[in-house]
Amino acid sequence: MPSNFSIQVAKDYFSFASAHFLTFADGTRELLHGHNYQVSVRLDGDLDGAGMVVNFITFKPLVKQICDALDHRTLIQKLSPQLKIRRAGPNIEIIHKRQRFVIPRQEVLLLPLANTSTEMLAQYIAGQIRKGMQRQFPGVKLYSIEVGVEEAKGQKGIFTLEL
Repeated sequence: MPSNFSIQVAKDYFSFASAHFLTFADGTRELLHGHNYQVSVRLDGDLDGAGMVVNFITFKPLVKQICDALDHRTLIQKLSPQLKIRRAGPNIEIIHKRQRFVIPRQEVLLLPLANTSTEMLAQYIAGQIRKGMQRQFPGVKLYSIEVGVEEAKGQKGIFTLEL
């Protein structure tokens, strides 16, 4: 009978405060606004020689580092076909239809996403966790990484990366 082992972490400090806007299929967009996001992570994998999927103590800093990189930034979906994005000196210029945003470059994070929904942010974070796991924990055997991104109490997007 196969067995599955998992760990799940959801710490208060797995958080980031960021501005964003969604674009919709009909070509419209929502207003630029912000959220105080909370992140949770579940790892499914094999146990190591010490009987752990991964050590909580050494894993948690990886998730915090990813959250910190998103904190206090304007998150822009650089793969959106509805947006035109260009560098304008020390700024980033984002154009949606006839609307133009000019934001200092150091305050913008251009994400390789089609949108900045909680689901797509969860997908991005899962990919970042995967890269970090490969770099920092090369011997760990994982089967999946599940990330939840909550933008408001009781409202979260979830992505599961099958490995």
